[in-house]
Amino acid sequence: MSEALRKLLKEGNAPQQNTAITPHVGILTLHFQLYGCEDLKAKRKVFTPLRAIWGREPDLAVAETADLEALDCATWTIAALGTSSQLITQRLDQIEKAIEERIDAAILDIHREIL
Repeated sequence: MSEALRKLLKEGNAPQQNTAITPHVGILTLHFQLYGCEDLKAKRKVFTPLRAIWGREPDLAVAETADLEALDCATWTIAALGTSSQLITQRLDQIEKAIEERIDAAILDIHREIL
């Protein structure tokens, strides 16, 4: 600890933060059914837009979380970070709708969780 910081702490004038930001996390898990994938390369090709489009967003994390070796199904999870649960819910709604339009695989199950 620097001498200047020790002096400030001793005087009771420690810098204080005026605002606290509490991050909220939303998790969207989608379970897909695939048809006609003969190998893992074909399966990855179906989900390339998922990682390419939403994987570059600064408030999102995208990963295949289950069924990694299965050719007939896939499970992908998207985690969203935001300042309120309402904003995260809206963001996940947008993402879910866009995925339904762009990904050529049937969605069997959708699970959401706001932390």
